[in-house]
Amino acid sequence: MYNQPATSTYQPPVQPISLVDPYVYQTLLTVKGKSIVVDTVRGSIRGTLAEVQPDHIVLQEPKGTSTFFVRIAQIVWVMPET
Repeated sequence: MYNQPATSTYQPPVQPISLVDPYVYQTLLTVKGKSIVVDTVRGSIRGTLAEVQPDHIVLQEPKGTSTFFVRIAQIVWVMPET
């Protein structure tokens, strides 16, 4: 018959992968509630930083007409508005 490879029951332990950037997350927490400019891979957005989560932010436009949910992984830079 044909030679079949030996089957192994060993499986390496599962290791979680985190896509959280702790430095960006902590920096965003310092400007929560303030007006900021966020440059993303799709363009810039201005507004008030309403919420910060480990994987995304919630940005509200100045007149409150639109709310944006932006993945932190898509952010290029953030700048507080003066």
